[in-house]
Amino acid sequence: MRTPAPSCPKYRSSGRFLKGLPLSGRCLGNLPRKKSAKRTNTTVRAALAERPPKLERKSAEDGKVPYNWQTEWYPVYITEQMPKDRPMAFTLFDTPLVLFYDGTGKLSCVEDRCPHRAAKLSEGQIIDGKLECLYHGWQFEGDGSCSKIPQLTDGAAIPRAACVRTYTVRDRQGVVWVWMGKESEADESKLPYWNDLDMEGFRVDSHIHDLPYDSGILLENLMDPAHIPISHDKTDPNGRREDAQALWFDVTERTDRGFAGGFGMTKPRADGTVPGFTGRFVAPCVFNSRREWVDKKGNKVVSLALILCPPTGQGKSRLIIRFGSTLKMPPIPKFFIHSIGCKVFEQDMGLLSSQNELLVKANQGVKDLYLPLKSSDGWVIEYRKWLDKVGHGMPYYTGYSTFSPPRAPAVVDQAPVGSVAAIAANNPAFGSLGAQYALDPTNRYIRHVVHCKDCRKSLKTAQTLRSAALVLAAISGLAGIAAAQKSARIWGAAGAGACLLVAWGAAKVAELLTTNFVRDHRKL
Repeated sequence: MRTPAPSCPKYRSSGRFLKGLPLSGRCLGNLPRKKSAKRTNTTVRAALAERPPKLERKSAEDGKVPYNWQTEWYPVYITEQMPKDRPMAFTLFDTPLVLFYDGTGKLSCVEDRCPHRAAKLSEGQIIDGKLECLYHGWQFEGDGSCSKIPQLTDGAAIPRAACVRTYTVRDRQGVVWVWMGKESEADESKLPYWNDLDMEGFRVDSHIHDLPYDSGILLENLMDPAHIPISHDKTDPNGRREDAQALWFDVTERTDRGFAGGFGMTKPRADGTVPGFTGRFVAPCVFNSRREWVDKKGNKVVSLALILCPPTGQGKSRLIIRFGSTLKMPPIPKFFIHSIGCKVFEQDMGLLSSQNELLVKANQGVKDLYLPLKSSDGWVIEYRKWLDKVGHGMPYYTGYSTFSPPRAPAVVDQAPVGSVAAIAANNPAFGSLGAQYALDPTNRYIRHVVHCKDCRKSLKTAQTLRSAALVLAAISGLAGIAAAQKSARIWGAAGAGACLLVAWGAAKVAELLTTNFVRDHRKL
């Protein structure tokens, strides 16, 4: 009987779920308020009253501060979307990792590389809670130790070096977080926590999008409320071109780990409101905006947008976005809501991809590339200046005045076989050579649907319904043609027409989940 080797002492890590965490380090975004100076418009005064007070700065604005990107928690997935029966690959700063549920039902994270011949473990399968490399059948436990090597001679012990590096995992408030440093240094106080998510009656919708540009570009975009009325006119609920205007930004807190404050409009929107928000950015990649108000019935209403942007690698990023509110939402199918989110990101995609390309080629900070406005780009510049302080502790970054390029160029997988393999390795879904599954970071299916159980189910249902409706339409039509009585022919034609209408509707649903939005002036 073969004797399993102990796990690598250097890389041992825990995959236990988080319980009873301390509340220190909570990222609440619930800042106190103070009333602003009088303005002529009472609605404006109400909005400005939501501005938080000036807080004492806890670190200098200029100069570098100690920072290590590895001693951070990174959000990598939504817990309820994690596949139970197969591994899920991802990267952080181009470091290949893989998540899976081990034999005890706990989430484990290991390096996505088999120690035997460097094949991707995420190309493998889960057998009895063990991650099996499908190249030669080596199997690994959640603690990184190897428990089976089919090619060993009888009685031979599994080599001690036959293990994979593990990373500490936590499941908190529905999000999977991974600590990139040593387990002994895992700092629970750095895990964000939002009280609003535990509020009674608070409803949350979460979804994932993989995007073809750096996380810095993505965070900058999502911290920019000024672009919404223009870029997302009549798409985003807050997007109306006529509402484009000067905004106010107050940075009320700066620390080595981020910044916080308030922002809002200076003039009423078309609907007569002048909303104000609080916002907070916390290292390494978390931003949230929050609004609280009292409705016409005197009830307190809270809305929260959590934006989690793990830096997956050069020219790519992942967005885990969570929208929550105490408002009762209308019964709209999730696939439709998510398709609107996909459309929003597609409206920005060409802009942000080209911006990413320019910044990579420029090899400098954004100071001489941007012409920022205080009434438009407050959070953007604050974020870039934060990178000036801590970027030296990252693999690469572009700050406001400084920058550091990647040490190694990005790897672009262009080989057909490699492309198919990358789909299976980097997404919790099986790929093929079909257009729907083509490895294209701009493809709506690859960006979002593979990460969403609701959208995958809706797509499968729509495709099945379309096929069935077409078959029934053909049968009904043929039956009508063959019928001797006029009434039967009419009913046959009507049935065929109804089935074709159902098939058309199902095709439109499938199109929402697989077809990108293109602006009219960009269509050929």
